[in-house]
This record gives sequence, C-alpha cells and structure tokens, in this order.
Amino acid sequence: MGHWWVRNIVEPGKLPLLLALTAFVLTFVVTRVITRLIRAGRGPFGNVKAGGVHIHHAVPGVVLTVVGGFGAVASDRHGAGGAVAAVVFGIGVGLVLDEFALILHLNDVYWTEDGRKSVEVVVLTAALVGLLLAGFSPFGVNDLTQQELADRGSVIATISGNFLFSLIALGKGKTRTAIFGAIVPLVALVGAVRLARPGSAWARRFYGGRPRARARAALRAYHHDRRWARPRRAVQDWIGGKPDPRPARLPGHR
Repeated sequence: MGHWWVRNIVEPGKLPLLLALTAFVLTFVVTRVITRLIRAGRGPFGNVKAGGVHIHHAVPGVVLTVVGGFGAVASDRHGAGGAVAAVVFGIGVGLVLDEFALILHLNDVYWTEDGRKSVEVVVLTAALVGLLLAGFSPFGVNDLTQQELADRGSVIATISGNFLFSLIALGKGKTRTAIFGAIVPLVALVGAVRLARPGSAWARRFYGGRPRARARAALRAYHHDRRWARPRRAVQDWIGGKPDPRPARLPGHR
C-alpha cells in the first residue's frame, strides 16, 4: 500500500488534489447537514446575518476559493503549503457549489425544485475530480520498471478509449452518462452506441433527414425519463433534502 501511495499519489504530485477533493466532499456533506438542521429548527445552528442581511455561505466560500486558489498556484505541489492551500480551496468550492443554483438564478432557490441543480453540479464535480485523481500519471514518477510502464500504458489506452466514448455520449446529449462513463468502464460505451437525445448536437447533425430516427429517439428519451425520474429524485432528496412545496421566499430568506 505504501509503495502504491508513493508511486501514484505522492510522486506525481496528486496529494493536493486528493486533499482538495476530500475537503470539498466533506464540506458539502457538513453544510447540507447543518442547513437541514436549520430548516428543521434543530440544534444550535442558525442563519448568519450582518446588519439584517442574510450572509449565504457562498460568500465565505468565494473568499476561501480565491485564497486557496492563489495559494495553490504559488505553492509547491509537494510541500506543506500546497497541501494547506488545497484544503482551503476544497472547502471554498464546497461552500460555493452548494449554492450554485442561487448564483445561477440570482434568487434564493435553495429549497426549491431549481435548487436541485446544486446537488447535480456537486456530484458531477466530484466525479470529474475523482477521474483526475484515479488516472495514472505517466509523468513525474522516477525509475519505473518495464512492468509498471506496460501497466501504465494499458491504463492510459483504456482511459483514452473511455474518454472518446464519453465525448460521443456527450455529443448525444447524455451528460451524466458521459461524466460517469469516463470513470466507470463500459458505461460511456453504452451511451455512445445508443440513440441520441432529441435536440442534441448529434441528433441535429445525423438525424436531420431521418424522421424515423428522430421519432425513435424522442420515444426512447420519453420512456427513459419516465423510468428514471423517480429514482433520480429520490437520490437527490436523500443527498440534498426534499424541495419546499411552498412558493420560493424572497431573496435572502430561507
């Protein structure tokens, strides 16, 4: 385990990335727990206010992201400064993306249906960073054996092929499949070989003169959305909390 850790995390300089991802995920989880406790009126927590203005946690998140980002740029990836900057950056990004929907809509939609976009963005971001972390680095590691070189070559070839299938799936309008397919083998392949979603770049390019293909694509997208809408909503509710059925409150209030 120690040998693997040094070869694939320490020597390629991936420790700051691992620390940033860990801080990002933990910050999101802790933030969601606290906001749900505030919503339920439990615990010692409460909204932060200054002069009657509700300070959303995206505000300190922006500050931490700026500090951590510049600190990471100015630091060595193998030093303690880079590790500290990575943690600060991860915390800041977690706070900002937890309120991504508020920034997008410029309105307090945290507990509304539109607020689900924050959860989706956080999950996709964690998946992308996990992909970067999981990928074997062909550079920055010294004294590789022939077996290690061969293993890394195979991994790089597999990742490249998976990435190509992910690009095709993305062009077919299957964003989630493309993202997770870049991490999990064969998932992107399934998205690449199946019909494109209506309105996607692939459908506009290749289905323009094929009415039957357009009809099949629309029918398949309809059945797919009906089949997976409820499970997807259940997962989103479990992660981020159920949306408020009441109308959205005025900006600055929860």
